[in-house]
Amino acid sequence: MPTIKYKPTTPARRHMSVPSFEEITKFTPEKSLLAKKKKNSGRNSYGRITVRHKGGGNRQKYRIIDFKRASDLAKTVIGVEYDPNRTAYIALLQDTEGKKSYIIAPAGLTDGQVLYTGENADIVVGNTLPLANIPDGTFVHNIELSPGKGGQLVRAAGAQAQVMGKEGDLVMVRLPSGEMRYIRKDCVATIGQVGNIEHDTVKIGKAGKKRHMGIRPTVRGSVMNPCDHPHGGGEGRSPIGRPGPVTPWGKPALGYKTRAKKARTDKMIVKRRNSK
Repeated sequence: MPTIKYKPTTPARRHMSVPSFEEITKFTPEKSLLAKKKKNSGRNSYGRITVRHKGGGNRQKYRIIDFKRASDLAKTVIGVEYDPNRTAYIALLQDTEGKKSYIIAPAGLTDGQVLYTGENADIVVGNTLPLANIPDGTFVHNIELSPGKGGQLVRAAGAQAQVMGKEGDLVMVRLPSGEMRYIRKDCVATIGQVGNIEHDTVKIGKAGKKRHMGIRPTVRGSVMNPCDHPHGGGEGRSPIGRPGPVTPWGKPALGYKTRAKKARTDKMIVKRRNSK
């Protein structure tokens, strides 16, 4: 999917680019699959800001996505739509009984294509199978971590994982981050790469577009006062005065590990994403 670049008629237009939306074939959402979405502007139940730089933005409604793909009925693709809640596009399906559902749209999905779920489904883009039935080397997305829970891994635009091999009840999968991990063979995954592949090449171009996305301005700590940020203070432009950058609360800002040291799923990880 190529991006569209504008002529530099204004400073913002000079570097702005937008998706061409060539994959989009349906422009109005299915009303029966919409849900209200309340914005809390990064605040918790006490009204305190726990995630900074959030607020405003266009009004949105949530699209109910079928991450489980549990139905064995054949489903026909009605159209591919834009979803404001995620980077990937979504596809509207209708099964033989007339029931409609949304899925993450893989690259190469076309209107009228029939998708299947189950052990006997063909290895075709959009079909969902247990990992045990997917050949080694196949690229997949929307992978389950627990059988029947629904896809949790590899759902962002352009993402894809690769089935590397099988050992007993486990299947080794290489994730987009480079992490190699075992996943139970009865967990399901969808064949293919997530669509909207060139999403990361889009340039925002102007501050106002960020506000439309619900993102408020971010101020560098080095331009603050010492009472506001550990990087602040000093005469003129000065270094941060520390071995490495920190958050406003003094925690390391780059590479701060939050994972439990004895997480029960450590045994499933063969190679960490940041290991050489």
